[in-house]
Parts: sequence; structure tokens; C-alpha cells
Amino acid sequence: MGICVLRCPAADKPFKREKERGRKVKDLKHLIYFEDLLQEANNELVAQAQKDGMKCIGYMCENVPEPLLNLPGCFSARLRAPRTGSIDVGTYYLTSFLCEYSRAILERALEGGYNFLDAVVTPDGCTMLNRCVENMDVLQALGKDKEGFFIDYMEIPMKADYNGLNLYVLQCKNHILKPLAENYGIDISDAAIRKAVAEHNKVCELIRAIGDFRKLDNPTITGYEFNVFCLASYVAPKHLIIDKLEETLEELKTREPDPKPWFKARVEVVGSEVDDTDFIKLVEESGAFVCCDRYCYGSLPGRDPIYLNDEEDALTQLCSAYMYRGECPRFMDTVTMDGRRSYVDELAKEYKADGIIYQQMKFCDPWAYERMMGSHILRNRYDWPVLAVDRPYTIGSSGQMRTRVQAFLESIDIKKIQKEG
Repeated sequence: MGICVLRCPAADKPFKREKERGRKVKDLKHLIYFEDLLQEANNELVAQAQKDGMKCIGYMCENVPEPLLNLPGCFSARLRAPRTGSIDVGTYYLTSFLCEYSRAILERALEGGYNFLDAVVTPDGCTMLNRCVENMDVLQALGKDKEGFFIDYMEIPMKADYNGLNLYVLQCKNHILKPLAENYGIDISDAAIRKAVAEHNKVCELIRAIGDFRKLDNPTITGYEFNVFCLASYVAPKHLIIDKLEETLEELKTREPDPKPWFKARVEVVGSEVDDTDFIKLVEESGAFVCCDRYCYGSLPGRDPIYLNDEEDALTQLCSAYMYRGECPRFMDTVTMDGRRSYVDELAKEYKADGIIYQQMKFCDPWAYERMMGSHILRNRYDWPVLAVDRPYTIGSSGQMRTRVQAFLESIDIKKIQKEG
């Protein structure tokens, strides 16, 4: 309730935040509601769905096929640690050389912040997530007094090929579908999977349609606003947000932008996990417009619809889609690595970016290597202005990051002038 009281003045002044950014357009109707959802892992829609008898399945990586956690009778919640303060206890168990995301998640679990979960499914996406969940399990930080609660690990292939697909399918059967059926009686049939994929696609199509307004020369939605709606689609039961996403889409069709674009340059943000809306807000308050989001928790390709045919079983098709479209640096075959850079280049062109911000959470080992190689290749082979940065899990109002983004935007301006001259 305290959060609601603090935010009420903003609700009474719908133009306030936009005026602070130098804009005059009215806030989107559901923006504040979705912002409030992101303030807690156990948000009001999670509580509502559980009250209706559904099971909440937590996960922490894009390599877990999301529709499998949204079968009839259950729903997914991608774990975050909003409003993170001290992570001293998480650091004690995981050391300061692991990424702050894993330490913040463990800290929140030890505080009891995830006691609402009915299960956790995690892949071996990286050693840091493994150690985080292992500590949760050993320290009995989850599942207290929850009958049927389980934690399960999945092994994810490192190459996108036939053998990798067979492994993926087997892991999903053994570590998602089987325990869901045995512990909670969830329907794991082919028909149930297809139904879950259809609902997943509905949300994806809405998010992507909302995101398409970023392609306009004078966009009717900011990168921050889009980030809020997209992020909420990962942490709230999908069937409870579809109506609000539909209303937002209709609202954007008639929303009038400012007479002139409010930003200095359009940037694509690329890289590791971003579930902190303050990072996108900081970039935009520095004068950029985040027109494109190729990062974990983003919409590209995370909100690509998954279309199934009637010839193959749904599970195999779903795993194939996740494996072959995956942009995670865990996949290390040459074709996939080259594809990650060309995909960023294609998106930057499609969304009319002027430059690319390649970010990586500090101590995130998989993305540290990928950022180094990716930023070099995008700069030298594809001729994009690139700002490569590492950042903490929650950035707040970092003056250093703001200065770096502003300097990057000035360099883009200089290059434009040089080309025109």
C-alpha cells in the first residue's frame, strides 16, 4: 500500500513526468499501473492468479521455453529483484566476482521475497545462475510450507543443431513437463502446449505491434514506456494483461507526438540482462531514443510469435524455435555467433538507429566476451557507432553512465556533420 500512496500524486498529474522530459504528450492510460506491477516480484496480478488456483512457476533465463510454464493451470514469472538495496548476504554466499543479478536474486530469496513461488525451473545458462539456485536450494530459501514445490535444472545445448534439439526436448520433458504433471496435475498434452503457445503468441503480437511505433520518424511511444510494457509481460500472468495491452495499442494509434522529435539520436540497446527500467530511462534522459531492444528481457527476439504446424509435435517445434532463434552467447557455433552480429545490424537498420549501445552487466562472463567481440565487429565490419559499457544490476541515477551516453550522442552528431560535409 505504501507504494500506491507514494505514486498517487503522479496519477493526479498525468503530464508531470513527460514535462520533466521536455515532452507535452499525455501519459499512456495503463503506464502507471504497469510501473507499479514492476515494483514487486509478487505483484497484484500474480496474487490474483494464485487466488484463482493457478500455480506460479519462476524462471530466470530466456533459454527456458516460456509457454511450457504457462500451460493451463499455471503461469510463469521471470524473477527480478526490484528496488534492490544491499546485496551483502548474496555476496557472502556467491562472492563479489559473480554478476549482481545472481547475487540480488539470492539476497531476495533469503529475505523471503520469492516464497510465493510454487516451483522454480532454471537452465544451466551460466555458472552464476547455477550457483545462485544451488544456494537457494541448500539454504532452503524457497518452497517453505509449499506442498508440491520443486526446483529443477535443465541442461541447455551449446550448439544449435540436430543433437542439440534432441537434448533440448528431452530436458523439457524431464525437468518441466514431468514435474508439473506429477506435482500439480498439470495437463502436458500436445493440445495443452498448443493452447499455451497460442496465448503466448497473442501477447507477443501485441507487444511487437506496440513496439512498431518506435519505427516512426517521430515516435508516439518512448523507449522507456515500451520497456515497461514489455517487461511486465514477463512478470505478470499473461491472460490478465492482454486487455490492457490491447487498449494501449489502440491508444497509440491516435496518440499525437510532439511537433518535432524530442531526441538527439536513435539508439539500439544490445547485450545482457536488463530488467531495470531506470537504465532505459537514464539513456533517454541523456538525449537518446531507445528505438530497439536486443537484450535479455527485451522484445527482440524474446517476443517473436512461435507458429506451429500440424505435422510435428508441439514440443519439438517449440524447442526448435527457442534454440534456432536464440541470441544467447551460450550458443557458440560459428554460424550462430556470426548471426548474432548480423541480427543486431539488421535490427538497427529496420528501426532506423543512429548508433548502438552494447551493454553488459559487470562480471557477466558470457556477455563480457560477446560484448568485446560484438562491439568490435559492429563498429569495424558493419560501420556502426558503438558505445560499449558495463553496468551494475540497478543503475539508479549514475552520473558516470549519463556522461558516457551524452558523449556518445555528441560523437554521433559529429559523424553526421562529417558525412554531410
